[in-house]
Amino acid sequence: MVLMLLTALLAVGQLQFSVDQLVSFLKSSIRLKHPDAQVAAYLKKVKLSEQLPPGRIEELLASGMGPKTYDRLQVMVAATASLPPPKPTSAPVETPLAQLIPPPTAAEQRKLVEELREYALNYDKTLPDFLCTQVTRRFYDPSGLEYWVNADTITAKLSYFQRKEEKKVLFVNNQYRDIDWEKLGGASSTGEFGDMLREIFEKDTQAGFQWERWGTLRKKRTHVIRYQVSQLNSKWAIVYEKSMTVRPAYTGLIYADASNGMIMRVTLEALDLPSSFPIQVAKNQLDYDYTDISGNTFLLPLRAEVRMREGKLLIRNDIEFRNYRKFGADTSITFDTPEPLDSELVNETPEKSISKDGTIVRDIPKESGTKPKKP
Repeated sequence: MVLMLLTALLAVGQLQFSVDQLVSFLKSSIRLKHPDAQVAAYLKKVKLSEQLPPGRIEELLASGMGPKTYDRLQVMVAATASLPPPKPTSAPVETPLAQLIPPPTAAEQRKLVEELREYALNYDKTLPDFLCTQVTRRFYDPSGLEYWVNADTITAKLSYFQRKEEKKVLFVNNQYRDIDWEKLGGASSTGEFGDMLREIFEKDTQAGFQWERWGTLRKKRTHVIRYQVSQLNSKWAIVYEKSMTVRPAYTGLIYADASNGMIMRVTLEALDLPSSFPIQVAKNQLDYDYTDISGNTFLLPLRAEVRMREGKLLIRNDIEFRNYRKFGADTSITFDTPEPLDSELVNETPEKSISKDGTIVRDIPKESGTKPKKP
């Protein structure tokens, strides 16, 4: 049905679109997985009534736009440069959350950071012994334009017992492989079960913290806090081919659940990497979510993303932690390769307006269910 619809559109003569109509069509095509070549061919029949700003294209790249579509849109950008700019959208503009809910006071912010420090330093002490499936999808792009190619998909059994984790590779590209995790090669990450948080918040790291804004992540209101660690105190090691190691200065964001102070996301971005070091960009993002294990709720790693750049070569690892089970229940867990997580679980929700009294945030439900264990 999808292919028949797009084929029918290709048969139509030249159509006139506004920029908003074009973007709506492209988003729909991406969602319905229309073939890249056919979308690009259809765009040749589209005439725009206004200027196409380059920024409107770039915002669609991360959603899965194909290279032929991208190239055709670049032609449209040049062809419409002399046309009038797009008209402002008629949709009502919502007041940003940050303008409707005042930020915490300076004293409240300091207290929040200390509470987050206590949480981070004790996080791994609260974790149960468990098993889960770790799926690592590794991508690369030699062009540097984020045209990602899937290098491989690694499915591993992760055991967490007495605060130590152990990984055993089970499948590579859905084919059984008996190989040690350390021998896989390529980019990898560690520290998801406490080390990453602890190294940011330890006193001798001397990280600086600043409350930045309100956010919404997985339908929960969050504090978003910026932090920065100097190179002198950095414990983040970036290793290149097991032969070169640097510990860079870095910055990032901490997303903390505003209802209970538990950390939902942490990001890291390396600063001022040495020009002699092959890796020039390094970023990590780790998301946590509430997970039930044997009737108790814990905040456990949900997904991590590692990005690096070496010259033009881009590298990306998407790592998911699925099917958590109590340690020892090995017979009840299936170690297959699940489909990627829904984007709603990963992406931050754009700021929404709140009710007229300034107290209720839309799309953020009240807390319900079992409360997670807190350090």
